[in-house]
Amino acid sequence: MDDALIEIEYRPKPTAERPFLGLTVLVVEDSRYASEAVRLMCLRSGARIRRADCIGSAERHLHVYRPSIAIVDLGLPDGSGLDLIARMDAMRPRVPVVLGTSGADSAVAQAEVMQAGGDGFLEKPITSLAHFQNAIMAHLPADICARMPRPVDGGAITPDQIALREDLTHAIALLALEEPPVDYLRRFLFSLAISADDKALAGQAAHIGASLATPERRALSAFLSQRVQAMAVVM
Repeated sequence: MDDALIEIEYRPKPTAERPFLGLTVLVVEDSRYASEAVRLMCLRSGARIRRADCIGSAERHLHVYRPSIAIVDLGLPDGSGLDLIARMDAMRPRVPVVLGTSGADSAVAQAEVMQAGGDGFLEKPITSLAHFQNAIMAHLPADICARMPRPVDGGAITPDQIALREDLTHAIALLALEEPPVDYLRRFLFSLAISADDKALAGQAAHIGASLATPERRALSAFLSQRVQAMAVVM
């Protein structure tokens, strides 16, 4: 019997409460906090999750298996998520559902994702389970996920603060480098601020220029360190 048929035959059948049973979601996301939000959504939906924190890691995943769904952040440390989306779109067999995600201007980002060959867009922060499921189900083939009435879960999903602390610590480590990746650091911190609904952090990210002089770097590192220390006290 064909391997694909065997997989379909033995795949757990989805339920109204867990519509993605038997499916695998590849999350390509450099932020631990943002990927933790998606992980919780996937668990509540019945899906398995695999995470890649960069394009290189994602490509290694894709050489081993083909996920049912891919959710790709547009700002990755080793390149643009749009390039990865375009490569996924060209794969045969194609990943059934490829979604982009970003905390940047949603209208522009969504247009870029669609132009690259993606199926849809998830705007950060990703907090609503119902919105998450609907965004995926709108593009899943009927033979993979049967359509059925589902209970509406209006509650927000909140990731563990440990993941947020890990992201802040990562940013501090980048600032300590002899030549910090300034452009990437700006995008990373701004996206993290959107996901965590942290207006002060968003303001810090917005003020990062094309380069970081030593005083600005120290001030930003001190700000992030204060955030980490405050979280450690609370936790």
